[in-house]
Amino acid sequence: MTQIITVTNQKGGVGKTTTAAALVCGLHQRGAKVLGIDLDPQGNLGFNLGLDIGAGSTVYDVLKGACSIEEAIASTEYGDVLPSDIMLSAAEVEFTVPRREFMLSDQLTAVRSRYDFIIIDTPPALNVLTVNAYVASDGLIVPMEAEVLSLVGITQLQETIETVRSTFNPHLKVLGILINKFNGRLTLSKDILELAQEVAEQLGSQVFQAKVHRGVGVAMAPAHGQSVLTYQPDSRPAQDFQAIIDVVAGDRFALPKPKRGLKYISKFFN
Repeated sequence: MTQIITVTNQKGGVGKTTTAAALVCGLHQRGAKVLGIDLDPQGNLGFNLGLDIGAGSTVYDVLKGACSIEEAIASTEYGDVLPSDIMLSAAEVEFTVPRREFMLSDQLTAVRSRYDFIIIDTPPALNVLTVNAYVASDGLIVPMEAEVLSLVGITQLQETIETVRSTFNPHLKVLGILINKFNGRLTLSKDILELAQEVAEQLGSQVFQAKVHRGVGVAMAPAHGQSVLTYQPDSRPAQDFQAIIDVVAGDRFALPKPKRGLKYISKFFN
């Protein structure tokens, strides 16, 4: 059964694209069939995964009906990608058709059965693109930095999640809050972790046990068209992401020797 997971937070700079790229790459490394979808007009997910942005059709063309989703999907060494570009920034104005919240979900019907996982990267905004991702998804992963403004973004996200649940997708789950750029030696990081756990409880979710620590490889990897998992696979951030992917992948796509003893949260997909 295909699992569709959206990486989301309305605040920018919290590691959404880095997380989405790591999920696509890490799941692909484990033998899963993966499609990454870039719903951010900046187009960074495709760039992170080595695509020549602007060389082909995009998710904008698909949603406009200018081409089929099959024609727009590009293959990379890390899995398939449905790329984006700046044209998608006009979505809020251009996409005014009835049932516009279901545009992505309807398009995915044609390819969903081909993949084990579909990972959606979203813009730092609560707009029609974000709502389309939520409507199409089984679960959400919410990255945040260990700082106060990032936590505020999550609390504001809660209302949108509840609206989508009550109106369009009652099965939507929050799989977990993922803390990026974590430093356990700082009092602020520890305080934010406690607050994040309280917010996660309100969302009926959890904070992922693994925290992604700071590392220069995370910032350098996109310049090489890679995820940190392939650019610096032995780095602390890469190992942190692998521990989170352990949770998402489950037993079917587990590594031969799991690096950390996290349990698969299968209840979120039931």
